[in-house]
Amino acid sequence: MSAEADVTPDENAGEGPYRQSIALVDCVSFFASCERVFHPELEGRPVLVLSNNDGCVVAMSHEAKAYGIPMGIPWFQLSARAARQGLVARSSNYELYGSMSARVMNIIGRHAAWQEVYSIDEAFIGLNGSPAEVTQKCRNLKNEIYRLTGIPVRVGIAPTKTLAKLAIIGAKKNARFDNVCNFNEHDAEGADALLAEVEVSELWGVGRKLTNKLTARGIHTAKDLRDCDAGEIRKRFSVVLQRTVYELRGIRCIELAEAREYKDQLIFSRSFSRPVTTPEEMQQVLSIYAQKVSARLRAEGQVAKTISAWTMTAHHNTAAWHSAHVSATLETHTSEPIRIAKAAAPLLQKMLPGTRYVRAGIVLTDLVHEARLAPLDLFVPEFEGRKIGVTLDRIQERVGPGLIGVGRGGLQKAPVWNMRRDMLSPRATTQWNELRVVRAS
Repeated sequence: MSAEADVTPDENAGEGPYRQSIALVDCVSFFASCERVFHPELEGRPVLVLSNNDGCVVAMSHEAKAYGIPMGIPWFQLSARAARQGLVARSSNYELYGSMSARVMNIIGRHAAWQEVYSIDEAFIGLNGSPAEVTQKCRNLKNEIYRLTGIPVRVGIAPTKTLAKLAIIGAKKNARFDNVCNFNEHDAEGADALLAEVEVSELWGVGRKLTNKLTARGIHTAKDLRDCDAGEIRKRFSVVLQRTVYELRGIRCIELAEAREYKDQLIFSRSFSRPVTTPEEMQQVLSIYAQKVSARLRAEGQVAKTISAWTMTAHHNTAAWHSAHVSATLETHTSEPIRIAKAAAPLLQKMLPGTRYVRAGIVLTDLVHEARLAPLDLFVPEFEGRKIGVTLDRIQERVGPGLIGVGRGGLQKAPVWNMRRDMLSPRATTQWNELRVVRAS
């Protein structure tokens, strides 16, 4: 079989300038932009977003990048000079980011023949029309997203996904594109110039090790890679990199990834703000995590049969590292928090006395859609019949999360081990009591 046999041109690609284009819509500094939506006073200031427990920098605005702040640096190394340099730090506001992402993706989906949500801040879409028409559509889309959400985006347009990613880099590097770069509008000379501007390390799917191997063979830019012998690339590297070569030539090889209807597993895990050392505290952890993961399960319309729970100490701790794990297969599928919490409870017996655990999680597998399981009433387990999970969902929807729970998860006193988010901004799109107040004069 020849190398070309692995490449099947997309029938939607068509011929000539009126082929269907692929556009990649990418939110600019998404987490920092979300923070600015409800805090316009942060506009133009260097904004840093921190990881769980306010540990390290995981995202930043371009103003912060201009200071040369490396990604992943611990916050305690920056906090001393934050006021002097005007740095603004925010705890990760997952509720706000998820809500804003859903709004942006909804707007994008209204304008596309198809949509593939690639990540929380990126989506591929298919667009029909001439290159000029597609460019104008994307400019309108960019303006509409900003008008309706306050989130700035860049758009890269090309005949393939890899080139669309490359066009995003072009839009970022060249202000003349005004954040919309259409690869299809360039002639051969212009396309060569764009490819020559992008280093091979910037290409989609090319990591550090592969970059070193490619540069050792004199392949430094996207143009260098495009012009390589595709068969030789497959022989010396992989069929994946061979597909990248074809995509750089405008031959569509990476198809649309259809969204899966249902998930295979659900995981809820978090690090603690301080170590958990007693079975009583760990029982509270498992009760709360069971409630949260079961709520997600019900939201997906699924039920689980296998439950695993684990906890672990810190790898960098001076004491001996320890982890504990339990797994149980239930007689019937469930989404009830009490059954999940009970299945996870044997983990308490595997804790070592005095050990400082810093993270725990619950994993649900063997998932199926609940509509496919309809047992006779006689065989419905006790907790399923009471629909405790659904009742908790309704109460929390009305009065807010954290005010009711099962077992130790329902204690009135807030857990002291809970994830630390001292610099959390208001969750203005998901919490009624954190709505922003606007006054007009």
